Amino acid sequence: MSKPLSEQELHNLAMNIVGKQLEADGYEFLSVNSKLKKNPQFVCLKNKQLHFVVVKSILYPNDPKDLDWDSLTKIKEHALKFEAETFYAGVGLVNAADYHKPVSLNEDYIVDYDGLVKI
Repeated sequence: MSKPLSEQELHNLAMNIVGKQLEADGYEFLSVNSKLKKNPQFVCLKNKQLHFVVVKSILYPNDPKDLDWDSLTKIKEHALKFEAETFYAGVGLVNAADYHKPVSLNEDYIVDYDGLVKI
């Protein structure tokens, strides 16, 4: 019997996926915040430009490409005070064996992630 991942564990999984991509793309991490509902998750530097990255784990059947414009607009306004660019990273997660079961510890999962979306 496998244990379904908690909301925080799903969030951490999404952050790991996005963090690896940022690292591979040459971003330098200035700050990482993994607390749920605390944005942005990543404050990074690339080419001397500050970047705020908001990460969300999205469970199937919800679409990781659906953006919550209200909260993202607030973060963008905050980022502008720092002359930072704002990005959204929606990471879709689903149990690989059965789309109707939760994503669980020690079970395969499928990731639906298309990279950063500029806000």
